[in-house]
Amino acid sequence: MTFPETQPPFVAIACGGTGGHLFPGLAVAEQLKQRGCAVALLISPKEIDQEAVKSARDMKVFTLPAVGLQNRNYLPFAGSFAKSLLAAWRIFRRRTPAAVLAMGGFTSAPPIFAAKDLSIKTFLHESNTIPGRANRLLARFVDEAFVGFPETAARLKARKITATGTPVRPGFSGAAVSPACCSNSRLGLGVETRGRDARATIGLDPNLPAILVVGGSQGASGLNKVILSALPLLAEKNWQWLHLTGAIDFEKVKAAYAAQRMKAVVKPFLAEMDLALGAATAAVSRAGASSLAEMAAMRVPSLLVPFPAAADNHQFFNAAAFEKTGAAKLLQQKTATPEMVAAVLTELVEADVARAEIQNALAQWHEPRAADRIAERILQAIAQPEKSERRTPVQRGKTVPGGNPPKGSSALQSQSA
Repeated sequence: MTFPETQPPFVAIACGGTGGHLFPGLAVAEQLKQRGCAVALLISPKEIDQEAVKSARDMKVFTLPAVGLQNRNYLPFAGSFAKSLLAAWRIFRRRTPAAVLAMGGFTSAPPIFAAKDLSIKTFLHESNTIPGRANRLLARFVDEAFVGFPETAARLKARKITATGTPVRPGFSGAAVSPACCSNSRLGLGVETRGRDARATIGLDPNLPAILVVGGSQGASGLNKVILSALPLLAEKNWQWLHLTGAIDFEKVKAAYAAQRMKAVVKPFLAEMDLALGAATAAVSRAGASSLAEMAAMRVPSLLVPFPAAADNHQFFNAAAFEKTGAAKLLQQKTATPEMVAAVLTELVEADVARAEIQNALAQWHEPRAADRIAERILQAIAQPEKSERRTPVQRGKTVPGGNPPKGSSALQSQSA
């Protein structure tokens, strides 16, 4: 659905706080722009948000006061929420959007309530199997909710729910499956051109297997410790590493690779995750839904180590859904020994058959039209009067009110956390 350039619909996307909220929001924003929409991004003051939106072209960017509920500190939370609500209300009064989309987290809550006050159509996206607190609250008020996992529908009390998958940015679309050719006995034979180019761009050897370690948009000290403990067992491997540490552990991690004399590019953060995943033979990662969607799009075999303190342990359930279908390996941080980590990584890098099986399973989890579907649903709602619909089970890519997910043949439809 496209609109005349002289009268483009204006859509605001509240997507700040973490990369898991921001990057899917950017993917939807690009789809809306392609359909002739004017787009505004509402983000938090966090460095990850401020850096990532520098790549956003032809979009308005507004920074709202930070909103977060930590350790039941309700008074500071209420104050910051009120400031953010007022800021969003003023933005929308200056130019009223036709729709507001929330991508999760408490940063997205004030814009939704401001939009409801101004009778603007409202939407949210929940990418995880277990919805976050903010989305559980907001689902009751929005016109429609989108979910990355169909089983999430039963956990949201929304009037309308559409299973879309989790959007990934355009750079992750159409990625070719990297060949299972990176065992030491086959180095240099049939290595995919895209992988070689990505490794060279990052500063790695184009012809050596590369292990990506990434703890999310802000790094992860627990994951860093898990990997550093296994390095002595992997020092003799003819591998190389791309380790994104976060700011706190950068020097420590860099020194650890140097002590083992291992080939490694160590960075606090890398915005170009499509480049990092394109370079990776295998990955070690947390299990945020956005990261999983990107790894599925790029078909990167991974060892998932869920963040144990994630709200409602949602990362574990995300990872378990992937593991159950053979799309990833799963270790829990508290029980992962150096020997277990070394064994899993050796299989992911050197066992060609196992790699191919994982890559085939990852294909079931890639929804290349997720951002496209969300954009279309928003524009349909803008263009058409609201219609009442009876309650039916949620289906992939179709709009239905909340209900239990159906039993289906594909991983995205059938997996239960």
